Amino acid sequence: MSGTLLSFGHGYSARALDALLLPQGWRVIGTTRSDESAARLRKRGVEPLIWPGEDVQPAIEAATHLLISAAPGEHGDPVLAELRDVIAARAAKLEWAGYLSTTGVYGDHGGDWVDESAALTPATKRGEMRVEAEAAWASIPDLPLHVFRLAGIYGPGRGPFSKVRAGTARRIIKEGQVFSRIHVEDIAQVLAASIAQPDPGTIYNVCDDDPAPPQDVIAHAAELLGVPIPPAIPFEKADLSPMARSFYSESKKVRNDRIKTALGVRLRYPSYRDGLAHLLTLEAERA
Repeated sequence: MSGTLLSFGHGYSARALDALLLPQGWRVIGTTRSDESAARLRKRGVEPLIWPGEDVQPAIEAATHLLISAAPGEHGDPVLAELRDVIAARAAKLEWAGYLSTTGVYGDHGGDWVDESAALTPATKRGEMRVEAEAAWASIPDLPLHVFRLAGIYGPGRGPFSKVRAGTARRIIKEGQVFSRIHVEDIAQVLAASIAQPDPGTIYNVCDDDPAPPQDVIAHAAELLGVPIPPAIPFEKADLSPMARSFYSESKKVRNDRIKTALGVRLRYPSYRDGLAHLLTLEAERA
């Protein structure tokens, strides 16, 4: 199958999806904020739109599929703030719409497991804004919406190796702290599987099989590089920015059964160990 995907906020995860769709003959239109990033998208085969700025209504009318990656702000979802009526008028003609949210909507569960039925009790302002944005998109009548709650994203260009090599990585220890993660290529294959099997109204957790304490990931990266493991720093003594500290306010393990049973996804990188090994292989191939 193929169609026209309009992607709002065509960033890291959306680019991993376009790498799957473009070879299949899809037309991909992606919004971006600068001429420089527009030029990079054009080289990929994506039709760039500078937004806010350029008129996006023709792209909305041409789209068969809609992907929203843009993060909400203090005034809500930026796409809906400007384009809700236009999108609502087109909603019934869309085959699929996907909203990229975050597992941060679940808040803190003391290291326990959560699935898509868990209560939404965000512990941060960012999480609260995501809950509101999910609800705002879901309120559009006839929109074939699918919500993807993403765990911590890593992949090419996003991983612990540069900090470990530079000696700036820190192993911050907070008792009971655990995070879930997901490789960007696995995000892309989940989205592609959903596009192939639409089920409007469904929510999917997108994470790997191996939630782990953050210090374990840093230690494993150091071991792969053959460098000393960074020393442990107690959370209470760590000099963290407010943003970094907020990540430690939530501890949970996220279940991913639905992407496997409903979409038939088989993760390429079921553990951060698999993902980090792959990133090192990529680095070696590009060297």
